[in-house]
Amino acid sequence: MFRVSNNLIGILNFVVFLLSIPILWGGIWLRNSGSSDCEKFLDTPVIVLGVFLLLVSLAGLVGACCRVSWLLWVYLLVMFLLIVLLFCFTIFAFVVTNKGAGQVLSGRGYKEYRLGDYSNWLQKRVTNEKNWNKIKSCLIDAKVCTEFNNKYLNDTVDKFYTEHLSALQSGCCKPSDECGFTYQNPTTWTKTATNSSNPDCTAWDNQANVLCFNCNSCKAGLLDNIKSDWKKVAVINIVFLIFLIIVYSVGCCAFRNNREDNAYFAGWKHT
Repeated sequence: MFRVSNNLIGILNFVVFLLSIPILWGGIWLRNSGSSDCEKFLDTPVIVLGVFLLLVSLAGLVGACCRVSWLLWVYLLVMFLLIVLLFCFTIFAFVVTNKGAGQVLSGRGYKEYRLGDYSNWLQKRVTNEKNWNKIKSCLIDAKVCTEFNNKYLNDTVDKFYTEHLSALQSGCCKPSDECGFTYQNPTTWTKTATNSSNPDCTAWDNQANVLCFNCNSCKAGLLDNIKSDWKKVAVINIVFLIFLIIVYSVGCCAFRNNREDNAYFAGWKHT
């Protein structure tokens, strides 16, 4: 009396089980071999994700294929909670990314970014010193400003001002325009006296591992990237939610099949 829904749930969870192994291994490798705060920053979330997928897929696989109803019930409960969490996160992502945008400057090809323009929740994430030190380490390791400097190194000042820079390049790799510094090359500027109250003007340094990585504009540039990425993730989550609801429905059918099969075999034993 084994049903199609049980087979389908078994196949889906076997695939997830196979996927969980390299994810778990990757997290363990990052923890043991990570050479920087940036790499180690990701190890715990990756390990947790790997273990979660491993356990849930095993529960669904054993519950569906071996007719273990209580395991399948646990699997369905976790799936239901996951659907609720994803739904809430999707709504939350749209809400916190609703504010914030780069400011257009006259005569400039790039925009500048202000931390106060973004949602308070996002601001708190990057103004936390511990969080920002790890993020800054990632930006330096990724050589965001090194590549920026190499790309625009031969620009004259007039040419540089017309370039269309990314949010991170504009916020982290050059000083704010209102500081009025003198351009030497994309990452080297001569500090001049300024009346600006912008704290980023004093935070700027020409050293390659400093630049404007401690500036509010760099944090704002990162938030602008996060805003864009989260909106994309929210759209993907909608598609994933539909998939999870379908899998959950099939799982419910498999759970019902298990109960019917168990009742059938129990009745058969009593005859």
